[in-house]
Amino acid sequence: MFNEILIYIGASIITVWGIAHIMPTKSIVKGFGEISEDNRRIITMEWIAEGIAFIFIGVLVIFVTAFGDVTELVPIIVYLSSAGILIVMAIVSIFTGARTSIIPMKICPIVKTIVAILFIIASTVFVLSS
Repeated sequence: MFNEILIYIGASIITVWGIAHIMPTKSIVKGFGEISEDNRRIITMEWIAEGIAFIFIGVLVIFVTAFGDVTELVPIIVYLSSAGILIVMAIVSIFTGARTSIIPMKICPIVKTIVAILFIIASTVFVLSS
């Protein structure tokens, strides 16, 4: 039960982070000032795509937990692969967005890492309790 709570907390955090990521897209792009239309579209696309990825990870993890047997191999693979991609995304953020003066960009790698750790801890508890 404790491990499922960790999963739901992590999944909720990353889902909300994804929604919060998408909401200010227009103002974020506007903050780049005068840029070409192509660059504006690319930044918009990338900003929205990362938010959608966060939402997808969170919703996938929630569905696998709610509708599956969390002690089986498939949910554990979903949890660990989700943690893995969040760690990769955190590393990319550390070397890119986190180097800006924008506070949410500095927080982003921390959020990704915390969620990944929650998924890893919960997966470990699932494996050890089986």
